[in-house]
Amino acid sequence: MLRKNTLIDLFMGSFYHLPSPINISYWWNWGSTVGIILVMQILTGLFLTMHYVSDINYAFDSVVHIHRDVNFGTYIRAIHANGASFFLLGLFMHVGRGLYYKSFLKIHVWGVGVLMLILSMLTAFFGYVLPWGQMSFWGATVITNLLSAIPMYGTSIVYWVWGGFSVGGATLTRFYTFHFLFPFVLVVLSLLHLVFLHEKGSNNPLKGSSNTLKIFFWPYSGIKDLLGFFFLFFFFFLLVFFGPSMFMDPENFMKANPLVTPTHIKPEWYFLFAYAILRCIPNKSLGVLALVMSIIMLLLMPIINFSMKKHEMKVYSFYYQIFFWVWGVNFIILTWLGGAPVEEPYIMLAQISSVVYFMLLVLMAIM
Repeated sequence: MLRKNTLIDLFMGSFYHLPSPINISYWWNWGSTVGIILVMQILTGLFLTMHYVSDINYAFDSVVHIHRDVNFGTYIRAIHANGASFFLLGLFMHVGRGLYYKSFLKIHVWGVGVLMLILSMLTAFFGYVLPWGQMSFWGATVITNLLSAIPMYGTSIVYWVWGGFSVGGATLTRFYTFHFLFPFVLVVLSLLHLVFLHEKGSNNPLKGSSNTLKIFFWPYSGIKDLLGFFFLFFFFFLLVFFGPSMFMDPENFMKANPLVTPTHIKPEWYFLFAYAILRCIPNKSLGVLALVMSIIMLLLMPIINFSMKKHEMKVYSFYYQIFFWVWGVNFIILTWLGGAPVEEPYIMLAQISSVVYFMLLVLMAIM
């Protein structure tokens, strides 16, 4: 009994007495917020998987069954579906805060974080296909077809991913399997992310890293996290109870029909920035390459910085802040353009915004 209490005391003591920079702000809340939402997504996903059927003949009906017949099924699915949007929003804000305060200079923490972002986007894509609605089916068809841009073996890879010659039962089963497994991989990566973070310590608005002027995590920083949780979940449950379908495409309320193509095929809002980059390039191979590089560029930023010998920690310049805020506004514009029709002037605007997106990331990396 004494040993058990001692271990608990040691754990809680390390939590309470974790050294944290004295000047970190509410922008540092997004990391812990994403962690809480990840736990919520796993729990609600486990309840949903008890009733979901990964068969093209029954998948759509099983979702209807969850809504109509399962106790609190409507709320569980609404929490899970909208939780994906809040999870990706939290990740984008967390990455944005890291860019603003040059967290990419901590190469191990940053690298694991970007891997988590990529895996989270893949998990969200797989999950979007599972309800087997019209937009789910055609979104899967369009996105998986991008693999055909790979030279020589592209078409064979697409058929291999599909498990046949079109998106079908094998595709749905595979996506369901990966959607179930990837969140647990994310938990492991999250722990690795925290290990690297606590090894080097959190950065702060002044120098990126400091061994002085640190305070206990609790209650000073912990209270900020709790207040952030309160506001986030207030708006989250407001959405769940009063507008659960706000982020859902109307086409997805119809069962998938391979013979009827929706007028406008577009992914969820958190993919629209990359979708805009893809669509605005006339060449398919270059478009797919630009789409992939829109995320891989985040991984390359510390490499570019170190190759330019700019890796010393220092107060961030006025020009760096200007570049960041222009990049942030440009990211929002790309998201809007990703949902716009494929016609002028949207195509030209997307091409300009795509160039600005990559150019500013390179400039921020070398400053």
